[in-house]
Amino acid sequence: MIDFDMVKTGQRIKELRKEFGMSQKDLADKIGVAQNTVAQYENGTAKTSLDVIVKLAIALRITTDYLLGLEDESGLKK
Repeated sequence: MIDFDMVKTGQRIKELRKEFGMSQKDLADKIGVAQNTVAQYENGTAKTSLDVIVKLAIALRITTDYLLGLEDESGLKK
């Protein structure tokens, strides 16, 4: 089983959300969760389900591996 750093994942979610000019509410609406849930993801205080990771990747136009910290910005596996 792969263990990932939810704090790093949260930082990436926040950075990407801001790059796209989205509020937490905008992102929450796109992925079907409450705004406070997005805040918890970004703060690293809530883990996401696989379903939500996929929805986040689609909404933020990035790979799931990048969100989970398994690859860097260039797409190279760690």
